[in-house]
Amino acid sequence: MSAVPLPPLPPTPAPEEGYRPAGRSIADIVDREHQQLLSLVEQLTGPEATPQEALAVLTAALSRHLSAEEQYLLPAVRAALPTAGERVDAEITADAGLLNALKGLTDEALTDVAGRVRQHVEGVGALVTELRAVATEEELIRLGNRLEIAEEAAPTRPHPSTPATPPWNRIVEPAVGVVDKVLDAVTRRPTYLADLPEPPRD
Repeated sequence: MSAVPLPPLPPTPAPEEGYRPAGRSIADIVDREHQQLLSLVEQLTGPEATPQEALAVLTAALSRHLSAEEQYLLPAVRAALPTAGERVDAEITADAGLLNALKGLTDEALTDVAGRVRQHVEGVGALVTELRAVATEEELIRLGNRLEIAEEAAPTRPHPSTPATPPWNRIVEPAVGVVDKVLDAVTRRPTYLADLPEPPRD
């Protein structure tokens, strides 16, 4: 197994036999979020009008998800899989298109957004499968810990013009996220799947 160049992380103790860091694998986290996002868009693209609260949650969930992936998952894929660089670039371009489609999301735009989400899950899902094959479990878990921290600090609104690659996205995105969260608190805007009356299935 080849080592994946990790972002700067706190030092860990010298590994002992059977050592496993605490946390969840970045691959498991991303796979689960992809399933939740697919379930949510299926739920919202039914024949009935979509509540504004659900559109807000979808926008926030996707904004956080894409931001965190661009900060940690895609750079790890680029480093671990040198031949995947063009595919990573294509996913970053597709992310910008999805974020643009999320701006002022309405019922009429849901079909387009749903299609883009399905394409995202397929493209990034394939990269995650390949990353699993070359990274150690410890590397995947440490990346997963960074991804979860990044998601909590990430924007909850689409900002397609912000930097999409390190190091600048790791600086700019949390700052933008603070502003978004203040607006969310002031307007009492729902931003988490758990805020929905019927959260999507895992």
